[in-house]
Amino acid sequence: MNKWRKIWRALALPLILLFTLGACTSTTLPKYNPHKPVGEQVNYTITGIDAGAGIMGGTERVLKRYGLAKENWQLQTSSTAAMTTQLGKAIKNKQAIVVTGWTPHWMFTKYDLKFLKDPRNVYVSSEDIHTIGRKNLQKDMPSAYTVLDRFYWTPAQMSDVMLKVNAGASPRKAAQRWLAEHPDKLKKWTAGVPHVRGKAIKMTYVAWDSEIASTYVAAEALRQVGYKPELQAMEMQPLWASVATGAADAMTCAWLPNTSGVYYHQYHDKIIDMGTNLKGAQVGLAVPTYMRDINSIEDLKR
Repeated sequence: MNKWRKIWRALALPLILLFTLGACTSTTLPKYNPHKPVGEQVNYTITGIDAGAGIMGGTERVLKRYGLAKENWQLQTSSTAAMTTQLGKAIKNKQAIVVTGWTPHWMFTKYDLKFLKDPRNVYVSSEDIHTIGRKNLQKDMPSAYTVLDRFYWTPAQMSDVMLKVNAGASPRKAAQRWLAEHPDKLKKWTAGVPHVRGKAIKMTYVAWDSEIASTYVAAEALRQVGYKPELQAMEMQPLWASVATGAADAMTCAWLPNTSGVYYHQYHDKIIDMGTNLKGAQVGLAVPTYMRDINSIEDLKR
């Protein structure tokens, strides 16, 4: 016993100092300095999300088109949750950060953010989100097809659901509450649609906050006409493949023409495009507004 006490005493002080130093370092990182190159302040790193996301491929093209790759800029793969957590910490401490951003998303409501201008138009100025169904969906499930074909809402409405989820509500509860607050929307989507009796319908989605919101709201609308939706999260490529092969019936998260463009062209003859369910989506690089002198992707090279 005495032997172990001696070992503990020998290690205790160094361990305490190590953890204390680590804690101090995490909370005393320097604030954003407009007089220093932003690359140095973020370790020449753009904080990204999942590797398969379309915005990640677009950002890799940005690194090449703007010559940032030659200056050792890199794109860090993580997840949406990890990215927003890191963003929140940076903003709390007024530190520099560059993230892959998109709207609609609750982070643009919760935080003061701005998109960096993209003068070379690599990302494309704006996108629409489409609803995609499998072949023969209209014939096999006419009521579901009608509801999904009618499904349309605005970025502000989507953000409302996302904020509810971010505040702690489950996606289904948030969708139910939003529909209860917007009975006119639900009526517009379901009016005159023949009811079915518990028919199963499978919807797949990418687990982005925006697509969780749209999928769960559309699913709750389908429940109102008697369907039993089965929802499954997937990566982008399997998502499109699931609908194209008929393994899934529909999805509401096709960002076009850019983010999902490669998959749309790959599978366009195997799916049905029911058109836009949201207009004015945007993707790009975003920074906190207190980084006032950083307004364009070109500014990252300074």
